[in-house]
Amino acid sequence: MKSQWECFLENLGVWEGSFTNFSPQGALLSDTPSRLSLENLDNEQRVRLTLSRSGKDDVIREFSSVGGGLLFFENGSFSEGLIQIGPFSEFGGELAFVHENRRLRLVQLFDKTANLSGLVLIREHLAGTPAAERPPLQLDDLLGEWQGEAVTIYRDLRSPDTYSTTLKLQLDNAGRLIQSTSFGDRTITSTATIKGSIILFDENPDKQIQVLLLPDGGSATSPLKVQLRQPLFLEAGWLIQPNLRQRMIRSYNDKGEWVSLTLVTEERR
Repeated sequence: MKSQWECFLENLGVWEGSFTNFSPQGALLSDTPSRLSLENLDNEQRVRLTLSRSGKDDVIREFSSVGGGLLFFENGSFSEGLIQIGPFSEFGGELAFVHENRRLRLVQLFDKTANLSGLVLIREHLAGTPAAERPPLQLDDLLGEWQGEAVTIYRDLRSPDTYSTTLKLQLDNAGRLIQSTSFGDRTITSTATIKGSIILFDENPDKQIQVLLLPDGGSATSPLKVQLRQPLFLEAGWLIQPNLRQRMIRSYNDKGEWVSLTLVTEERR
């Protein structure tokens, strides 16, 4: 099994792309070209990150280790965010996929009143390679039955868990979405209203979950409001090919503590 540092090194290179800001309702607010360099120093003992964006000062960070609110999977995919959610404080998390020469990263942001305040979609490719993107995600791209495998890694770095998954998405006669999710031997069924590029799981008015369909086959699953003293998850999805999708889930417990990160790789049957 690779160390977290070795997993981080899977991201080395120069990544060109853009930072696209969306409102909580999915309105495109701005799109800023970007160039991010992850440079190997001292024979892979250090890494320098340099982020350049049009109209902004460069961001430079150096790493000699990784940890805190950051965890990596073996292919380089990762998530970073707060390790503790507190009252009256801003909150957010990044979920980032790596596949061949492409990365898709999603940042979900919540304001001091615990409401979803915005999203940033970051689409990148390695410099000098094709920048081909997937089309914007549509509901029809998701309907059907998806079978896959999930890997859950933990903040305390205990051994990962691996288990099978099934996701079934279908429309009922009234046009509502029915979602059935199975993790191992546990199945959860829920229904949602569809409003354009928004899928809203609204059965519980106090705990509404929104799925926003995004460019490049991306999706963002977010609570509209963070409920303290209740478990919470942030999820991103990426349709890599018409019948191949990945989802990443960052999970918090009822004390607001970040506990785990799950990567699901699934194929449509």
